Amino acid sequence: MSNTTKTRHPGSNAGVNIPYLFYLGLTAALGGLLFGFDVAIIAGAGPFLTQHFQLSEISMGIAFSSLLFGCALGALVAGLVADRLGRRLPLLWVAALFAVTSIGTGVAPDFHALLLFRFLGGIAVGGASILVPMYVAEISPPLYRGRMCACYQWAITTGILVSFLLNYLLRNAGNWDWFTSHVCDLGPWNWRWMFITGVAPSIVFYLMLSRAPETPRYLFRSGHEQQALDLLRKILGEAEAARELLEIRASMTAEKVTRRDWAKPQLRKPLTIGLILAILVHFSGVNTVVDYAPVIFRSAGFGMDAALFSTFGVGLCFFLFTIVSLGIIDRYGRKPLYVVGSLGMCLVQALLAFAVYTGRFEGNLVLVLILSYIALFAACIGPVFWTLVPEIFPNKVRGEAMIVPVVVQWVANAVVVLLFPLAFHKLGKGPTFLFLGIMALAQALFTWRYVPETKDKTLEEIEALWSSNGTDTAVPIVRSIKDDIT
Repeated sequence: MSNTTKTRHPGSNAGVNIPYLFYLGLTAALGGLLFGFDVAIIAGAGPFLTQHFQLSEISMGIAFSSLLFGCALGALVAGLVADRLGRRLPLLWVAALFAVTSIGTGVAPDFHALLLFRFLGGIAVGGASILVPMYVAEISPPLYRGRMCACYQWAITTGILVSFLLNYLLRNAGNWDWFTSHVCDLGPWNWRWMFITGVAPSIVFYLMLSRAPETPRYLFRSGHEQQALDLLRKILGEAEAARELLEIRASMTAEKVTRRDWAKPQLRKPLTIGLILAILVHFSGVNTVVDYAPVIFRSAGFGMDAALFSTFGVGLCFFLFTIVSLGIIDRYGRKPLYVVGSLGMCLVQALLAFAVYTGRFEGNLVLVLILSYIALFAACIGPVFWTLVPEIFPNKVRGEAMIVPVVVQWVANAVVVLLFPLAFHKLGKGPTFLFLGIMALAQALFTWRYVPETKDKTLEEIEALWSSNGTDTAVPIVRSIKDDIT
């Protein structure tokens, strides 16, 4: 046996403080839970508030999408402040806004007040959608980053599952008699309680954030190099912290990015990829299922109770298959999962359309197909999207650059959710499912052709890819220089 010296890759798990990393991941994951909760809670509340406010199809679309338009604004603002104020402080504001809007939506006296608080709640969701993945990506060692980001997606699905469970459990909830007697009569409270329950996780999120640190990359960027090193030591151990700081210093001390630089391949390529993936991830239809599952199931012949219970099944499927993603995202990589998942979603949408055209869109067949679609998205698409987006951007502009895909995905989400009731009931179920299937196919083809693999690479190695025409030739150079120095 040859006597060779092993050089540890910077992504080695030796020395990683797993309990502390778990705490930071759990803290960030609560932001994902609130994200999923706020987006999905209206699915079960929707039929009741639609009846309460006597909403038309377009008004229903506005009610469901108002939060999502707020998400676009929240992501825009968060992206602008993230590189100025850090990741942690804006997240504290987001947690407080989650709590306030949960109460405000629950006690909204009229439809306009409901829209206002849902829009404001969307600002919180949008802020979380850009700040939490950024926070997770910047505190995670390379070998754990995929799983940590997948945990964020798992937290989103946990929020969806909890919201669907509460939708079902609170469907027959009684009124708040004291409020009705001493303040005003707001009519049925079942759907109001669904929104108000969001206060509890918001408070927990705020308290855990108050004990969490800023990310090491932002600390370095803002001139606190010693604090950054101390935090890296706490997360990675002494040796790995020194190596990681060298990479951060190299990427941060490059020339300042100018407007002209945004047109260069190093920024143009990841921006273009992020933007197109952001459009396709929602045009392929996931939120039509998450938000309108009861509507879809009722159109397939389910009663209200059965539709709400089946919607809980959708949330449970989402939850379980996101756990599956935790074990495969760092094993098989981002790109293969995205391609396979997109092709599978395309097939399911085609089968749904076929069921419509052959008169079989009913009962268990629809339930099985919807669950299959959600399983594919949860295992292959959702975790990869929220892992890949913060990974692909250079350190110096990550906050600003992430504005583009995150804002675009919220606008795309809002447009799909706004128009889905009209398309589903007026254009027809068959054409609607076919369009969503075509978008899933486009997502698979685009990913196969243009998206690079980022598995097991440090953020600085990924940054080097864009300077080498998307190939891996720069990665060994980065590692070699680092090994020579250390």
